[in-house]
Amino acid sequence: MKAIILFGHGARDPRWREPFDRLASLWQMQHPDILVELAFLEMMQPSLEQAVASLVAKGANELTIVPVFFGQGGHLRNDFPLLLEECRVKFPNVQLRATSAVGDDDAVLQAIVDFGARAL
Repeated sequence: MKAIILFGHGARDPRWREPFDRLASLWQMQHPDILVELAFLEMMQPSLEQAVASLVAKGANELTIVPVFFGQGGHLRNDFPLLLEECRVKFPNVQLRATSAVGDDDAVLQAIVDFGARAL
C-alpha cells in the first residue's frame, strides 16, 4: 500500500502548522485511497520516524516523503538524509523514497507567481 508523508521544518508557534494541516486535508480529499501523514524535522510532532511507524501500522509499505521546503538548505542536505537512513534501518521491509524540496518544482514556483499576480 502506498502512502505519502509531507515533511516540514516545524516551529515553536503551533499556528505555524495550520497550512500543513490544510495541505494534508486537501491531499486526503483529493486522494482518499492514499494515506497521508505530516512529519516535522524539529519542534513539532510527529517526527519522521513516528509518521513512518504510523503509516506502517496502517499497512503502508511504499512511502514517499515530500519535503515541504522551498530550497535544499542544510536541513535537507545534512539532517534529512540521516533521518531517512535511520527510518530505512528501523523499517527494512518498507520502501522509502524522497522527492526533492517542493520549492525545486517549477509548478510550485509558478503557483507563487500566480498568487502574487492575483494580489496586484
